Amino acid sequence: MLLRILRWLIAFGVLIQLIPFGRQHTNPAVVREPAWDSPQTRDLAKRACFDCHSNETVWPWYSGIAPVSWLTQRDVNGGRSHLNFSEWNKPQRHAPHAAEEIQKGDMPPWFYLPMHAAARLTEAEKASLIAGFQKMPGFEDTDEKH
Repeated sequence: MLLRILRWLIAFGVLIQLIPFGRQHTNPAVVREPAWDSPQTRDLAKRACFDCHSNETVWPWYSGIAPVSWLTQRDVNGGRSHLNFSEWNKPQRHAPHAAEEIQKGDMPPWFYLPMHAAARLTEAEKASLIAGFQKMPGFEDTDEKH
């Protein structure tokens, strides 16, 4: 019985690889980045934010294997649509909330950190990133709720 279940799980795992979503890993051209207040702010944002919030995503090997590929693609698509550091020529309506999301611990998300140790910022690094964002044009709080 256990062997039969294992065979079905393996067959299912192979079959879901045929679903095409999540394997077209694209990184469109970087059009324009924000006016960074310092290289340190950019470096911290690159470590903690760019994989989902820019066109410079680093696609790890496991992002091509379903169902992880589906989740990764969904997260990158969603991240880029909310805030994209590579397309600062377009309105970034969620930018004013970036500091708040970091402060609350909502960004980067908890499920991202185990496989991306570099994105795990110390409290001092979080404070520095937040302070940097608060000095940058486009990150001003507009009192608009997200």
